[in-house]
Amino acid sequence: MKERRLTVVATALVLALFPVAALTQATATVPPLTRSQTGAAARILERAIRRDIPMTDMIRRAFAAGTRNATGQPGAKYWQGWTDYKITARLDSATSRISGRETVTFRNNSDSAMRSIVLRLDQNIFRPDAPRTSSMDVVTDGMKVSRLVINGQTLPVTDTLGNPIPNSTRRTTPLARILRGTSARISLPTPVAAHSTGTIEAEWNFEVPRIEGARGFRMGRWADTLYQVAQWYPRVAVFDDLRGWDTDPYLGDAEFYNNFGHFDVSIDVPAGWIVGATGVLQNPDEVLTPAARERLARALQTDSTVRVVTAAERGAGKSTAAGTNGRLVWRFVADTVGDFAWATSNQFVWDAGHATIPTRGAVPFNVMYLPGHAQAYADGPHVVRHALEYYSKLWMPYGFPQLTAVDGPELGMEYPMFIMSAVFAADHEVGHEWWPMMVGVNETWYGWMDEGFNQYMNILSDADIAGKQYKLDSLGMSYGGVSGNELEPPLMWDGNYAGPFYGFQAYGKAPLMLSALGGVVGDTAVWRAMSDYAKAWKFKHPSPWDYANFMSNALQQDLGWFWYYWLFTTERVDESIQNVRTSGGRTAVTVRQDGEMPAPVILKVEFAPGNAAIRPIANAKMVDANTAVVSYPVDVWFGGSRTFVADLNFGSRPITRITLDPNARFPDRNSADNVWPRTQAASAPASK
Repeated sequence: MKERRLTVVATALVLALFPVAALTQATATVPPLTRSQTGAAARILERAIRRDIPMTDMIRRAFAAGTRNATGQPGAKYWQGWTDYKITARLDSATSRISGRETVTFRNNSDSAMRSIVLRLDQNIFRPDAPRTSSMDVVTDGMKVSRLVINGQTLPVTDTLGNPIPNSTRRTTPLARILRGTSARISLPTPVAAHSTGTIEAEWNFEVPRIEGARGFRMGRWADTLYQVAQWYPRVAVFDDLRGWDTDPYLGDAEFYNNFGHFDVSIDVPAGWIVGATGVLQNPDEVLTPAARERLARALQTDSTVRVVTAAERGAGKSTAAGTNGRLVWRFVADTVGDFAWATSNQFVWDAGHATIPTRGAVPFNVMYLPGHAQAYADGPHVVRHALEYYSKLWMPYGFPQLTAVDGPELGMEYPMFIMSAVFAADHEVGHEWWPMMVGVNETWYGWMDEGFNQYMNILSDADIAGKQYKLDSLGMSYGGVSGNELEPPLMWDGNYAGPFYGFQAYGKAPLMLSALGGVVGDTAVWRAMSDYAKAWKFKHPSPWDYANFMSNALQQDLGWFWYYWLFTTERVDESIQNVRTSGGRTAVTVRQDGEMPAPVILKVEFAPGNAAIRPIANAKMVDANTAVVSYPVDVWFGGSRTFVADLNFGSRPITRITLDPNARFPDRNSADNVWPRTQAASAPASK
C-alpha cells in the first residue's frame, strides 16, 4: 500500500511540473529540471514514515466489542471458550492401534449462538489424500471416527449417501467425507446458545505411524516398543472473539491453536509399559511398584537426579505393577491446559528430579529414555531443571504441577507439561511451556509469537547455562541480508501459507526484531515488558495487536512505527555514514537511511588519546576515557528526510573513528559503510 501511495504522489508531481503534451515527447526533448524543481522532487520522493499499527476488520470488531483495547490488556468484556475432556484410550501393541472414546463438554462463553461445531482431526494428516505443506515419510488410514454424538444427537458418521443431519438443511456433504480432513465443520440442528454448554461424544481409532530412519512427525513410534502419541483425539477447535471458529486446516508446518480446559485421561497399556503424559498421575499405587513410588518421593527431597526405574527393572512387577490380565490403566488429570499428549514404552529408563520455582517451591520433572540412549540423555535432567528455573525467573513462574520429557522418534515437540525431545532441543521445548502453553497464542497464524519468542529467549538461556554473557548484538542488523527476498512473507501473514520461508517467518525473524527493540529501549526493558505481557495474558489468547500495544504501553513509548515495519512489512533500514566534516572543535556527521524502515541514530565516537578534555554534549554517554556513544531518537526521521546531520561538539580532541549502529541492532544490507574513515572496500560503488 505504501509503495503504491508514493508512486501516485510522484506521478502527480511530474504532471504538475510538465505539460501533458510534453510527456508525449521523446525523453531527450524533456527539458532539464530547474534547481527548485529538483528540490521539490527530492522532497516528495523522501520516505513517508508510517507510525501506526494497521487495524484489520477482525481487530476493529474486537475493539468495538470491548474484548480487546489499545492498552494491550484483555478488554473489560474479554471472553474465551473452555473445554472439559473425559477420555479413555487403549493401546494394542500387536497392531499399534489406539482406540479411544471421549466425552467433551464445551462452553460457549460468547454473546452469540454457535450454529456449527468445528472439530480438529489432526491425525488425518497421515492419510494419503491429505493436503499438507511437508512431505510425509509414512502414511496411515488416518483417524477412523466410528461414533459421533453432538448434544445428544447421533450423527451418521458412516453415511456415504449424502444424507444431511436430521432437521438440518445447512449440510449436504456426507459427514464421512467431512471427517476425512484435519478440520471438520459440522452444522448443528439446534444452536448452542450464548453462555451455555454443548456436549460431544466420540469413539475413534487410528494406527500410530511407524518411523524408520527419519524424524517423527510431531509423534510416531519405533517398531512396537516405543510410542509417542499426539494429535490423537477429536478436539474442539477454538471459538474466539476474533474470528469465531478457527477453521485453518492442519497442513504440517504451522502448529496449533487450542482452547484451555480440563482433561481426565485414562490410558490402558500392557503391564510393564511405563507411561509419561500431560497432567498428574492419579493412581500411582495401582501402576507403580513400591520402589518406584519411594524414589519419586525422594526426587523432591534431593538436588540429585533419582533413577526411578533402571534398565534392569523391566517387565510387569518390575518396571510397573503386575497389573490385571496383563494390563494397567494409567490415569492422568490436567487442568487449564490446551492439549494432552503421552508416550509409552516397555523399555523406558525413568529419571526424576525437581526444579525450584519462584513462589512455588519444588516442582517435579521426569526424563524417560531408552537404555541405549543413556549417554545421550545424561545431561537431560540438568537442562530441563535449568530451563524451568531460568524461564520462571525471566518471564513468570512455571504454571504447571510437573513436566515430563520423553525419548522417541520426534526429536523436539512440545505439549502442556510434556515434551518429546532430544537433549539438544530440551531447552527450546521446555521454553514452549511459556508460549504457547501458558500464553495461548494462535501458532497457526502467528508462529513468531511462540517459536520466535522461544528462539530469542533460548539465546539468553544458552548463555546463562554456559556461564557466558548473552549476545544479541548483530542479530537485528542481520535481517538486512534477508529483507528484499521475494519469498519472505511478513510476520502477520498466516503461517499456514508462508511457503518456503515459513521457518524464517516463524522461528528466525522475531529474535532479530527483539534485538532491534533492545537497540531502541534496552534489552532489560524488553525483558521486563515481556514478563508483564506474559503475566497479563497467562492462560488467555493474545493477538499480535495485543502484544504490540502492551509492549508500547509497558515501555512508555509510541512504537507504532516499530511494529508496523517489523510485523507488517519486509523492509530494512539500510543506513550509512555519508559524510563527515570537521571544523574547529565541531564535527558534522551526515547519516543516510536508504531503506523504508526508520531506526534511531546511534554513533560510537572514538577519540585520539590525549589530555584535552572531552566536552559533554546532549544525547552522549562516555563509555571510557576515549569513547562516547551519541544517540538520537527515531523521531529525527519523522519529518520525511532521508538524511540527518549529527552535530558533535566535543571540543578539540581529534575524532579518529565513528561507527554507526555500533551494536549492529538495525537491519542493514552492508555495514561496511557504517564506519568512518571509510575503508577502500566500503567505498566501492556497489556498497549500497
